[in-house]
Amino acid sequence: MLTVEETHYLCRVGPGTPMGNLMRRYWTPILLSKELPEPDGAPLRSRILGEDLVAFRDTNGVVGLLDNFCPHRRASLFFGRNEECGLRCVYHGWKFDVQGNCVDMPSEPAESNFKDKVRIKAYPVKEGGGLIWAYMGPAELEPPMPGLEYVTLPSDQVSVSKLRYESNYVQVVEGDLDTVHASLLHSQLSSLVDSSTATTLGGKYQFPDRAPKFHVEDTDGGLLIGARRAAEADSYYWRISRWLFPYFTMIPREPHALIQGGAMVPIDDENCWFIHIRWNPLAPLKESERFEANFDKNIMDDGSWLAIGNRRNDYLIDREKQRTESYTGISFVRAQDSAMTDGMGIIADRSKEHLATTDMAIIRMRRRLIKAAQELEDGVEPYAPHHPESFKVRSGGCVLPRDVYFTDDAEVWDDITVK
Repeated sequence: MLTVEETHYLCRVGPGTPMGNLMRRYWTPILLSKELPEPDGAPLRSRILGEDLVAFRDTNGVVGLLDNFCPHRRASLFFGRNEECGLRCVYHGWKFDVQGNCVDMPSEPAESNFKDKVRIKAYPVKEGGGLIWAYMGPAELEPPMPGLEYVTLPSDQVSVSKLRYESNYVQVVEGDLDTVHASLLHSQLSSLVDSSTATTLGGKYQFPDRAPKFHVEDTDGGLLIGARRAAEADSYYWRISRWLFPYFTMIPREPHALIQGGAMVPIDDENCWFIHIRWNPLAPLKESERFEANFDKNIMDDGSWLAIGNRRNDYLIDREKQRTESYTGISFVRAQDSAMTDGMGIIADRSKEHLATTDMAIIRMRRRLIKAAQELEDGVEPYAPHHPESFKVRSGGCVLPRDVYFTDDAEVWDDITVK
């Protein structure tokens, strides 16, 4: 467990906080590229790490990320005109380019050079993996983009979507690292009774053995996590997951199957984005594998990015289905997760936890994050941002002889490492 003070240290991410300062050393995925589909389109509000920002795609297709508030009289630039390579405040016409330069000030005399003295806060922006990324830290420390495999793949090999959680980012990261819950929370009652007809290794071995033994290893980028379950008499089934600084995850997968990851990006201390990424490093995704075919239909279309089943309607829990069909009675898998995560409270009171052996990865993740933020307070910059190769990894899954550790098998190692 953590003390209340340690929990707040871990969870508070606003400007000037220790964890917020650490977060700002990394490139942050802030939007889906498809949210800004065209040049000179409508600006978009973007609240990230407790800062109110506005994003826009200019005439040349370049994305800008500016302070939401015009430096003149603090009007919101969300209402601005996106035109001729700049965002123009509609209050007095001050116009800013993607670098934050004031390029026009029609309310001032023509001979005035005041516009040359005014800038608005602007963050560097890049695109990759279907996402818009921003660097919000000190300009002189701007790192390269992380070496996440999906960042450089062709667009037809990557699918991204997102939803909003109404809780602190740490709870959502912990949920993705807690691979034990999948065999209960996300199960059908029939699976718990009989797994003999399962068509996947996960289905075949997770349900009979719901108490895996965890093996957690530190890596330069975060954690490598192996959860071992009994398979046949002479073998173990390993589910291999990843956590990467500061909030990236990769959930276990079937051997050589599609890879899925998440980015639990803090909106502020009380809300976060769950950005969901699925990719195939070898071939284009099938239409049925893209989020448009399944995940997105469970998200509200009102701009809130909440799941249709959410806190306001008790996640559409169906008690009859809970008695007769599914373990939760909640249909959408991410609504099942949200019910657990958001139900802990906006920031869970970790001083009242009773952590068990299967929480090993969660404990280690918390320690790594807190230690990194403390080191930064002491002037020690984090390692991973300037070593993008730290992120060139995958999750995995395998069945191995009982005397073979999961990282010692050459085929498995090749499968969970990006060349």
